[in-house]
Amino acid sequence: MTSNSFQLGGTGFGNDKAPSTGSGEGDFTNDPASSGFFSENFKRHEDLKAMLDGNKDNLKLDAMKRIIGMVAKGKDASDLFPAVVKNVVSKNLEVKKLVYVYLTRYAEEQQDLALLSISTFQRALKDPNQLIRASALRVLSSIRVLMISPIMMLAIKEAVMDMSPYVRKTAAHAIPKLYSLDPESKEQLVEVIEKLLGDKTTLVAGSAIQAFEEVCPERIDLIHKNYRKLCNLLVDVEEWGQVVIVGMMTRYARTQFVSPNQEGAGEDGKNFYESEEDEDEKEETEENEDEPKKKPYIMDSDHRLLLRQTKPLLNSRNAAVVMSVAQLYHHCAPKSEVGVVAKALIRLLRGHKEVQYIVLSNIATMTVARRDMFEAYLKSFYIRSSDPTHIKLLKLEILTSLATETNISVILRELQTYVTSTDKEFAAATIQAIGRCASNIAEITDTCLSGLVHLMSNRDESVVAESVVVIKKLLQMQSTGKGRKTTTEHKDIITHMAKMVDEITVPMARASILWLIGEYSERVPKIAPDVLRKMAKSFIDEEDIVKLQILNLAAKMCITNSKQTRLLCQYVFNLAKYDQNYDIRDRSRFLRQLILPAEKGPLAKHAKKILLASKPAPVLQSKFEDRDQYQLGTLSHILNNKTTGYKDLPEWPEEAPDPSVRNVEIPVPEVTTKKSERKKAAKDKSFYSESESSSEDEDSDEESDDSDEDEESEEESEEESDDEDESEEEEDSEDSDIPQKNNAPPKQSAPKKAPKVEKSESEEEEEESSSGEESSSEESEEEKPPPKSKASKKKPAKETKAANQNNTDLLLDLDLFGSSNGVTSSGGTQGSILTPSMASAMSNLTISGASSNSSSNFVQPMNIPLKSYDLLNRMTGNGLGITYKFTRTISVFSPKMVSIELTLTNHGESPLSGIKVGKKTLQPGMEIQDFPEIASLGTGASTSVLMAINFNDTTQPAKFEICTLEQTFKVSITAPVGELLQPHTMGLQDFTQQQGKLKGMTENTGKVTLPKEKSDAKSVVTNVLTVANMLQVPSSESDTVYRFAAKTMSEGVLVLVSVSVNEESANIVVNCEKMVIGTMLLKDLKSLLAKS
Repeated sequence: MTSNSFQLGGTGFGNDKAPSTGSGEGDFTNDPASSGFFSENFKRHEDLKAMLDGNKDNLKLDAMKRIIGMVAKGKDASDLFPAVVKNVVSKNLEVKKLVYVYLTRYAEEQQDLALLSISTFQRALKDPNQLIRASALRVLSSIRVLMISPIMMLAIKEAVMDMSPYVRKTAAHAIPKLYSLDPESKEQLVEVIEKLLGDKTTLVAGSAIQAFEEVCPERIDLIHKNYRKLCNLLVDVEEWGQVVIVGMMTRYARTQFVSPNQEGAGEDGKNFYESEEDEDEKEETEENEDEPKKKPYIMDSDHRLLLRQTKPLLNSRNAAVVMSVAQLYHHCAPKSEVGVVAKALIRLLRGHKEVQYIVLSNIATMTVARRDMFEAYLKSFYIRSSDPTHIKLLKLEILTSLATETNISVILRELQTYVTSTDKEFAAATIQAIGRCASNIAEITDTCLSGLVHLMSNRDESVVAESVVVIKKLLQMQSTGKGRKTTTEHKDIITHMAKMVDEITVPMARASILWLIGEYSERVPKIAPDVLRKMAKSFIDEEDIVKLQILNLAAKMCITNSKQTRLLCQYVFNLAKYDQNYDIRDRSRFLRQLILPAEKGPLAKHAKKILLASKPAPVLQSKFEDRDQYQLGTLSHILNNKTTGYKDLPEWPEEAPDPSVRNVEIPVPEVTTKKSERKKAAKDKSFYSESESSSEDEDSDEESDDSDEDEESEEESEEESDDEDESEEEEDSEDSDIPQKNNAPPKQSAPKKAPKVEKSESEEEEEESSSGEESSSEESEEEKPPPKSKASKKKPAKETKAANQNNTDLLLDLDLFGSSNGVTSSGGTQGSILTPSMASAMSNLTISGASSNSSSNFVQPMNIPLKSYDLLNRMTGNGLGITYKFTRTISVFSPKMVSIELTLTNHGESPLSGIKVGKKTLQPGMEIQDFPEIASLGTGASTSVLMAINFNDTTQPAKFEICTLEQTFKVSITAPVGELLQPHTMGLQDFTQQQGKLKGMTENTGKVTLPKEKSDAKSVVTNVLTVANMLQVPSSESDTVYRFAAKTMSEGVLVLVSVSVNEESANIVVNCEKMVIGTMLLKDLKSLLAKS
């Protein structure tokens, strides 16, 4: 829709006459004399701002199109940020989309401006439209500020549970961004990735694997249980997701399966004959060494599954997908099956030149190890005149690698035509290819040599020079293989090359000719001295590589023909002695002492053996010979260099790891037993509810209700059993609810309402609508029972939370938008809930429904020591030392202010006078109530005063000055987040109801391991009250969940904390609309509870 709206817009981008940017820049461009580049335009983009501030959606849409057009052209549109952000709340979907495109572009550059709009993005995360939710998360993750990483983490966790797979996919994309911003959040991100890997939606799979590869590629255990699912989903995943998954699967296969090409993994016939031939040897060796050799290779079924599921992807229209499957088969498939990728790779050669280059580079590497794969497609590598040079060189490399005795005649005919090419680089490479073919196939060596000699008469100097270099290598190889006789046979070639020294100017070719004459000077005794004479004359003008070979030639000639060349040798050495290149000077000094020593030493006697020893033949091999060390399809393979971020492909394990880790249990057989248990539980439940009713006349009605209830519960269980993923969690949660409702006393006055709560959702909703309650049956059932459950406390908190989220998180999120009243609290205030400062005032309060403290897990009030902080050190304050502590009492100045007690001590040698609060530097919304001025403070004296600060519910420091008559000191007070709270009285039912409303992003959860000495109730409660100024909410004695409630000082925002203790660990849940306070409070609680 967006693209159509761009095309249909009134001011299209192709209309050059209209000022597309609205800034007047087009006028300046058309009129060079306007001097617009030097004028200050204070009304820049004013028309766009006016359109964005208007009320008409069509004008806003038009303005956004023009702004995005400016961004696309590379023009700066950052000054429009405030005007654009205001339109995030626009009801027009097209406008919203374009706004988020703009914000994504400038969020990273304009971080300060983007931070001002975080609340807007957070609201958009709850938008009904999935595209808006995803766009908001994308913008939020683009703000590269470490301070908001907790908010990003909350947004990602919320998006992972979103109904829309598109939003979950966006959450997966945001994970690597958050990891690069805050690497310390890796543990939490791994938990999120684990959830995403379990997602069965094809849209999410590729993005989840990409996040896995960037954050925790070493956690291979996360892949085990999802391996088969990923293999089966692979065909339906989007193309770029397929590339990522296949790349990950390649590494997985190399670590979890054994090599299919190992020894003994050949055909059965070979193994059979080998066992017969080695029968005598096996009797002599130990049995432990024989068993692995006898054991035939059987491919793992999961390994076969991977190869089978990726094979159809070779028909993909995306070249990257085909290439990824090709590298998978190359690295992980048996040799007999790798050939299936050849046809698909040849098909890619019809694509763009860029694709051809990558594919040919990989084929060149594959042909080095598996030549037979592409022999049938030889003609596909013939070079066209329209091919660019880099494509020609790669095809030439492949043709040379594919050369065999059967097809060499065809390849040589093809190479002959390439030599005449006008492309000098390509012609030179062709001559090198001919040399490689001649060195690899001995039968055609003489033919190639004669052909290269003919090329020496070519008009193109580069062709002649390259021919000389290749001939030199071939002659050297033949002399090594067949002895000195071969050099005599090719005397004419050397003579011909010596005559061409004056004509050839390419340094490498001249050096090659000089090396040949020097190496085989005995075979051309009349020509060699004359060549040395000519080279001595032009020594000064030669290139360095030629000078070095002239020195070598002079030394060798001095040894073999000393009478004619001794003086020439001395002359050349003297010239080299003063050369600018230190390599040449060193070479001449070394050779002079070896050939012309003043006193003959031990080396001079062996000079001939040293200089004229047989040299090893040069190795003519493919440039792609050593590229197999890199994984195919990677940048490192193309560049033949290890790039940043490249990870070596793991080696095959000697023994396969346990394959059972990939087995996933499907709890199908347990469904029938669960159903019968639920039937029985429902009947027991109805029995108890009848026994509690006051009249006997209503028994028959209640029994009929119970029978209906049984039938409905059976239908619900059958529907739930169809879902393979959630059935077990839902049944466990419902089983745990049964004893809760059996033991629970009736909460309402009417006796008939107890069994009706157990009815189906439709009946329950009718009942609630008639009574005026708007909360759903699922929410009421989940919120009321947990505090009184005995069975549920045995379960880990994570399992219970996961089961609840699968069923009702979405309903709870929807309730956030409406006015959910729920069930009101029946009691007024709480009983026996005390803090150190409120114990006497609240001792007479009672909680309805609770008889005494003996049946509650409430911990009796205790004295929490108040922590003291340094405000002014006595060294910094020149003798004046100030400490402060938070009194946790209601301030006498204002209930919104935090009461602080200052203790001032004079450590100096003279009294201080006129101590007061001076200049204040406060954040917006903060207030400071000064303490009374202290007229005098004697030496060694100490006094305490009270002051109060309204921190405006933030942890920003309150900066001010402490003044005396002589000096002024700058100080600041920062309140821990727990001191910004004031205790709030709540009942258990109110707590549960309010906690149910504060779900999603307003909920922070964490798990901490408790020391043994701190796992009891008193220690847990003491630690929580030490961190935060809160009030405990009492519940049943058997309940191991400790709940605390408070409100923020300034705005009165509710803060709820619950700590669920399970043996030596505790799950902490903090609910607060102010997410920063919730996150910081959770961090403080975790750090104190974990301390030993």
